[in-house]
Amino acid sequence: MGYGDQLMGSGLARGAAARGKRIALGDGRRILWDEHSKEIFRGNPNLAPPGSERDPDIEWVPFYKGHRIYNKRLGPRWKWNFAFHAVPGELFFDTAELAAGRRYGTTGFVVIEPQSAQWKSVAANKDWGVRNFQGVADRLKAAGFRIVQFRGDRSAVALQGVEQFATRSFRDALAVLAHAALYIGGEGGLHHGAAAVRIPAVVLFGGFIPPSVTGYATHTNLTGAAEACGSLNPCPHCRRAMLSISVDDVFNAAIGHLSEQQRKYG
Repeated sequence: MGYGDQLMGSGLARGAAARGKRIALGDGRRILWDEHSKEIFRGNPNLAPPGSERDPDIEWVPFYKGHRIYNKRLGPRWKWNFAFHAVPGELFFDTAELAAGRRYGTTGFVVIEPQSAQWKSVAANKDWGVRNFQGVADRLKAAGFRIVQFRGDRSAVALQGVEQFATRSFRDALAVLAHAALYIGGEGGLHHGAAAVRIPAVVLFGGFIPPSVTGYATHTNLTGAAEACGSLNPCPHCRRAMLSISVDDVFNAAIGHLSEQQRKYG
């Protein structure tokens, strides 16, 4: 599972501690965490770590790598479970993380991420194009907004004329994101992160995965009017869906969210 899956897992555990329970994400016998779990689940009282399998306060949820609930593999594509609806996740930052999250400022900036996880086979189906994101960044900057991009170990593309925020980890990026006015990017870890830290977003879904499954009501989720096909290989249908989403569509959605933020907070 990637960061997005871990954040969805934390959403599935919401409220457990208040009921005197902890959620065990696993197969009913073993709690199955992966290399990202400790980072996302750190400090979360609703989740039971591996080794807690026999504790009396455990409730099992079958959400783990190979069994994600929201989909299952059928040949060269995912079949989506439309009965599943992502719940915003949670992060529990410590005092040092909260302070570090404020290092670039605490209000008003817009985070844009121009690429999806390029190491995944589905990246082409979720790629709106750097040129399009640059167009949105240019227009928002011209409108007077502070536009930024996170820079980490896997950041291959730098938008032009945009502030670059160095981040030490995904969790660190989310501590910074918690102070943004808006996130703009593709469906993936950062859009789940935006929901977890309660930041509005404009999310490019295209035709790969349905917003009703992994999207959030507080976000604007753009599909290009396409049904989600779930293809694991580069797909003409997904390409057409992304091409159907214009720079105007994203810019106007962004302005809508930013105007709402200004009405709320002045």
